Parts: sequence; structure tokens; C-alpha cells
Amino acid sequence: MLQREVDLSVIVPAYNEGERIGRTLTRLQDYLAQSALTWEILVVLDGSKDRTPEIVRQQARRLPGLQIIERTANRGKGFTVRQGMLQACGRIRLFTDADNSTDIAHFEKMKPLFEQGFEVVIASRNGLDVDGAEQAVSQVWYKRFIGRLGNRIVQRVAVPGIWDTQCGFKAFRADAAVRIFSQITIERWGFDIEALALARALKFRIGIIPAHWINDERSHVGLADYLSVLADTFAVRRNFAAGKYDY
Repeated sequence: MLQREVDLSVIVPAYNEGERIGRTLTRLQDYLAQSALTWEILVVLDGSKDRTPEIVRQQARRLPGLQIIERTANRGKGFTVRQGMLQACGRIRLFTDADNSTDIAHFEKMKPLFEQGFEVVIASRNGLDVDGAEQAVSQVWYKRFIGRLGNRIVQRVAVPGIWDTQCGFKAFRADAAVRIFSQITIERWGFDIEALALARALKFRIGIIPAHWINDERSHVGLADYLSVLADTFAVRRNFAAGKYDY
């Protein structure tokens, strides 16, 4: 049976999010229920070892429009978002983090940019990208330092001109989502860089909105993951040099 097309798909990748995801899904549903848009929420379960699947299934029984894509093997955020993007049926497809660090109400700022013809719209926590961007509750100092240093490498190697490639709140028109995410090769944290580099190569217009971002100290991103993102950045550069992408 064919899926019914909707205005907006909200994709939530979830790995060991039992402490946070119930509140986030309730917030998403409350926001979307007041919207004039038709919508769906897709939670993509990434092989969680905690109570995340049980909590999401409980939420699905009481929240209309919530669907679950369940996988028992952990593959990483990039693989998980890719799966959601390609199985969604929204004319616009937004992924957001399970901790709601960038609240779903930010989509209100995205809508005018889509109406102006942008194919990709992202949130940024960096004022160098857009006025008003802020980390209302920021990361610890060493994560901020490593993030700034890493971004200079990302700009030089793969995505020039964007100061925050890693904010977990990005939306794509359906055709852009399919063309980009059908080619994503990075399965873990560096997939945002690959997606933005592909969007540029495909000549999609990228709009940026300011994020009011609230850090959750329970984040799964550790120091080793920052190094992994840098390795992924060079992998993207090699993929372009090897002609692995269709654009």
C-alpha cells in the first residue's frame, strides 16, 4: 500500500534515549497538533540497549501520527537518519535530536525560507552563520574549543562558509532528501558534513536559521567522536575526488 504524502515528516533518530525521548515526542506531538500542516513523526530506533523501544511503542499507542522504524543493530546516527529520510513521505523532511536541544518550534523560522525556494534549511548555533544564533546552555569549554577548531578544518576540506555543520536540526525538500541521502556513505556523526557537501555539489540552495540551542550534558557525543567527525570529513573529500557521488 502506498504511503500518504504529508506536508512534513519529522525524523527522530534514537539510540539509548529512554530518559529523554518520551518528553520530546510529547512536545513534537503538541506542536504539530496545533499546526495546519499534515504530518508524521518517524522514530528510527538504532539498536538501543535501554528502554527506548518500549517507551516509543507506548508513545505510539497514544500519539496519532507516530510511526516506528525499528532496527536491532546499532549502525550510527548517519545510517539512522538516512533510513528515516528515505522512508518518509513528507514534502519537507526534518530530522531533530531526541533530546529536543533545538525545539521543534524552530520550524516556524524555516517555513519562510522554503517558501522562498530554498531546498535545504539548517539551524545554526553560531552567530557567524546568522544573527541571533546562540547556545543558551552551552557545552563544556573543551568541547567548544575542539568544535571551533574542527569546524575550521571542515570548512577548508568539505563545506566552506558554514560555521555550524553539526546542529541536529536540518530540513530538506523531498527531492533534495532523496538525492542527498540515497548517496550518504557515512554512518555516524560526520554524515551532516557529507549531506551539506552533497547539497552544495547538487546546487541546492541552503538557508540558515538561528538556533536557540540548549545543551544536554547527557549527550552521547564524546571526545573520540569529534576525531571521528574529522576523519569523516576527509573521507568526504576522498569520495568527491574518486567520483563516488552522482551530481
